[in-house]
Amino acid sequence: MPTVLSVVGNPRPESRTHAIARTLTGELVRATGGSLGEEVDLALLGARVLDQGDEEARRAVHRVLEADVLVVASPTYKATYSGLLKAFLDRIGGGALDGARAVPVLLGGAPNHSLAVDVHFAPLLLELGASLPARGLFVLEADVDAFPAFAAAWADAHAAALAG
Repeated sequence: MPTVLSVVGNPRPESRTHAIARTLTGELVRATGGSLGEEVDLALLGARVLDQGDEEARRAVHRVLEADVLVVASPTYKATYSGLLKAFLDRIGGGALDGARAVPVLLGGAPNHSLAVDVHFAPLLLELGASLPARGLFVLEADVDAFPAFAAAWADAHAAALAG
């Protein structure tokens, strides 16, 4: 029974990125029979991700390290993930996510950024030791309203690989 947790790298709270991460995480919990971990919303941490002594940021890292399945979501900035997400993930040592399965998710306004998931985002998660048993997702802003149905079908199709 995997613990599924989302990490949201949008600097704005309750963003569309947050909504798609929450939706996909919930569908993965349902499809895998897993449990929902306490999400890590980096908008609430803000610049504290840069403070190595910040206790709340340290607890957020601990939650990520304890999860079995990570939905790591970010808006697309300059054809890659947000700087806030990168600063948070820099707190995690190389290989520290060994044993965790991850799903990188980018939200973007134009399809020409869709390769950013595979070219920039997936390698970062692999460097941290996570496995990616399914391809990451690029969600167009125009498709956000239809995402819940897509997420349910995607979770059903990939549940076995992500459950471990």
